[in-house]
Amino acid sequence: MADYMLIASRDPFSTNDVPTYYALARDLKERGNTVTLFLVQNGVLPARPSAASDLLTSLSELGITVLADEFSLRERGIPANGLAPGVAAAPLDLVVDHLESGAKTLWN
Repeated sequence: MADYMLIASRDPFSTNDVPTYYALARDLKERGNTVTLFLVQNGVLPARPSAASDLLTSLSELGITVLADEFSLRERGIPANGLAPGVAAAPLDLVVDHLESGAKTLWN
């Protein structure tokens, strides 16, 4: 088993590859890996409760840690206490911690 950090910077409203990236997270988890999905930049937009956040909630229910960058949330006026179920706000420093610990990291 490996530890994966997937960083998602795109939103599903402007590009069609976001669900495919979420599916990669799901597949990695189903293969027994530890997976963290970290949303940054416009990737935090589906973290608001909406139909678009259902995919994030379902990933969380599978045991994938779904985090949204605090700074990106603030820039877009999204309150950290108003996120979809299964999504938590986190500092960007967490990415550095994962890199330092040897997690395999992908950025989309």
